[in-house]
Amino acid sequence: MIGKIRLHAAGRLWEDLHANLGKGMDATLLEFLRIDYETLRGRVLEGGSDEEILSWCEAQGRPLNDTDRRLWNYYAAKLGWNDHISEILAKRKADAGLGDRDDIQTIVHYIDIDEGRRA
Repeated sequence: MIGKIRLHAAGRLWEDLHANLGKGMDATLLEFLRIDYETLRGRVLEGGSDEEILSWCEAQGRPLNDTDRRLWNYYAAKLGWNDHISEILAKRKADAGLGDRDDIQTIVHYIDIDEGRRA
């Protein structure tokens, strides 16, 4: 999300992502961190590393322990696999001409393929 905020501010974020800034998975992460999107956006635009911004989020929202981090990482890695997002993943795959790709089972995997990091 930090990367998307930076890209958007620089005018380099894909147009089709603009409408979902702070929504969807971003909103879930914001709720998890207990941070408001516009507040986070302002902080990101002030500058700093991802680590500095995460520390700021913890100071503003809630501190995260190792269990919190593991839970978030597990959630993010499995999102779309037999859960409330499965239908959205199937639609995105179909819209992208990837509907026959049974190997794409999570949103993260789909995004990696869609953005060219995987084949």
